[in-house]
Amino acid sequence: MEKGKTVSKYVQDGTVDLKGKPVLKSKRGGWKACSLLLVYEVFERMTYYGISSNLVLYLTRKLHQGTVTASNNVNNWVGTTYITPILGAYIADAHLGRYWTFVIASLIYLLGMCLLTLSVSLKSLQPPECHELDLTKCKKASTLQLAVFYGALYILSVGAGGTKPNISTIGADQFDDFDPKEKAYKLSFFNWWFSSIFIGTLFSFTVLVYIQDNVGWALGYGIPTIALAIAFITFLAGTPLYRHRLASGSSFTRIAKVIVAALRKSTVAVPIDSTELYELDEQEYTNKGKFRISSTPTLRFLNKACAKTSSSTSEWMLCTVTQVEETKQILRMIPIWVATFIPSTMLAQTNTLFVKQGVTLDRHIGRFNIPPASLIAFTSFTMLVCVILYDRVFVKIMQRLTKNPRGITLLQRMGIGITIHIVTMIVASMTERYRLKVAKEHGLVENGGQVPLSILILAPQFILMGLGEAFLEVSKIEFFYDQAPESMKSLGTSYSITTVGLGSFISTFLLSTVSHITQKHGHKGWILNNLNASHFDYYYAFFAVLNLLNLIFFMIVTKYFVYRAEISDSIDVLAQELKEKTANASN
Repeated sequence: MEKGKTVSKYVQDGTVDLKGKPVLKSKRGGWKACSLLLVYEVFERMTYYGISSNLVLYLTRKLHQGTVTASNNVNNWVGTTYITPILGAYIADAHLGRYWTFVIASLIYLLGMCLLTLSVSLKSLQPPECHELDLTKCKKASTLQLAVFYGALYILSVGAGGTKPNISTIGADQFDDFDPKEKAYKLSFFNWWFSSIFIGTLFSFTVLVYIQDNVGWALGYGIPTIALAIAFITFLAGTPLYRHRLASGSSFTRIAKVIVAALRKSTVAVPIDSTELYELDEQEYTNKGKFRISSTPTLRFLNKACAKTSSSTSEWMLCTVTQVEETKQILRMIPIWVATFIPSTMLAQTNTLFVKQGVTLDRHIGRFNIPPASLIAFTSFTMLVCVILYDRVFVKIMQRLTKNPRGITLLQRMGIGITIHIVTMIVASMTERYRLKVAKEHGLVENGGQVPLSILILAPQFILMGLGEAFLEVSKIEFFYDQAPESMKSLGTSYSITTVGLGSFISTFLLSTVSHITQKHGHKGWILNNLNASHFDYYYAFFAVLNLLNLIFFMIVTKYFVYRAEISDSIDVLAQELKEKTANASN
């Protein structure tokens, strides 16, 4: 510890207990609280992926939907599940706070899982069994059966919207940025957070999908439902240990006020001296457990919102410098956010087309029959191993070379992940071309029979997807949390989550569009129910090109991105300036 510095026994980042009282570091937060949150995430991810990983096969085998329809329905549901966190972040930041938003959303989530388990368990809620290769000959599900099944799925989406943006944020809130030791722990938190995700998903992609394929869907969905209940109880058990941030008002309203004020004062000149801009006293922020931010020259037009004029009396005419800078921080992240849409579109293929490919291949290893969705375990296992090696080995090596506490910057890590995605789709295209060649050689193009190749030929594309996500997904959630203003952390976290949702919707659009266009003028098309007559190889090559263009866009936007200053670093600078001014005054 440096001479002259003391460490407070209370946290200094504005977090409190549920009653709003100051928090003792020794009593709440830290890894003690996070351990329960990590346990929660293991069970919750096991639940979610226990549904999503094999959903495309349930829709085709049980509800008798075609390849394009089933894949699009999966993507639309996943998209909705990952878009609703915007609403969850808003409610948490503006009204209920993260804890109570999470608790209420968890109950909704659990209700959806119970109803979903019921829908796959009762014969009356499913269409009759059908073993025809031509799904058009099978009886379709009734309106009631579809309403119960999809109603359950989308109730689950609403619940996930309140849990996803808040649980990881609650975890990060357990570490005080003003304590050097805790700040160092936070740098590792997201890596361990994703490790817990991978453990849960690994169980889903191995044990649960096997049960669903070989034992029954009722048990295969019942286990995740019980797991979710255990996860919720585990979270509640840790309530006395958590640090909390108070709801600070609507992030969207604060952002809107800045933009409106700047537009209404578009002709007003911004003072050269930033001290002439409107700002509250430091003490007012301190009393509320908030942070004051100094003015920056980026997005200078928005500085008009805090320029003083005689008519500036309304909140929609005059904003503080801090409010303007918070808005800048959110807006600066948008180009990076957009650059993550296409990689998320690649990820959507894992649960849909990649799994459908597995159905066409020989799934036997000895007497064991591999469920197609189990291949996603290669992705999860690769991610788990890579994240641990990254945190324990790669970061330590790069710290010596770059002097960066993270080893490399978050954007550099994201860029590596995007590059790996390009390689993934090239490998997937080449593998599919080989599969189609063998299918043609054995006369399986027309009848759509099983191709005499091991399902393990698909392993490389799943492994590469895991490697890419180990770099991209972890850095993405950490980047949007880290770069979001202190009062908008839930909104920042929702940025990273919604990219997966938007990527899924883009996947739906691309799949439908490509399927439609390639069937014009008498052509068979690239994407058919009979995969042996399809051309997934062309589709994956198209994705490789799309990823390459996205990488170029990402490199351009990152070149101009400005990282926000660390709050704790800013405080140290201000303290040093104050010390110097005091010394000069005494002299």
